[in-house]
Amino acid sequence: MSACSTPTASRCPSPTRDSITLLKKSTPPPPSFLFRHPAHLIACGFGSGLSPWAPGTIGTLFALFSYPLLRPWFDDLGFALFLVTCYLFGIVACNTTGKALGEADHGSIVWDEVVPFWFVLFLAPAGWLWWIVAFFLFRFFDIVKPPPACNFDRIKNGFGVMTDDVFAAAYTVLCLALLKFILT
Repeated sequence: MSACSTPTASRCPSPTRDSITLLKKSTPPPPSFLFRHPAHLIACGFGSGLSPWAPGTIGTLFALFSYPLLRPWFDDLGFALFLVTCYLFGIVACNTTGKALGEADHGSIVWDEVVPFWFVLFLAPAGWLWWIVAFFLFRFFDIVKPPPACNFDRIKNGFGVMTDDVFAAAYTVLCLALLKFILT
């Protein structure tokens, strides 16, 4: 039995060469699109999602490099509340932007990578080496989408777009915790 123990019709598809790709096939909108609605600016990761190549990876890099700039402004509880707020507003922003682009999970929508990766960095051991390992683990889990992420990936609205990457973040945090336990 597969990792998703659901009926065959609703089982997560097995990864294929076409479903696992670093390059999203969506054409990015013009930069002016970001300023047509505040949701577009947020959902497109303040422009990081406009990359024609691997926008999810570029969005995750945006999260990696913006985290050290954001984190000092918050205590732990404040940052946790900031993440929850970003997630909830992200659902609305991704939904609004997906409708405007005609595709719920358009490649240019990268807020779903940014917020969960900030969560990963929040829980990861401190230091760039750990953060780089976290980056590659997160990208792996975001691309492969193991269950239950694959189930949320099929929900074509802002909630589905944001939530599948929350599971990629959870898998990443678990792997980092296991790696830290093994190494210490």
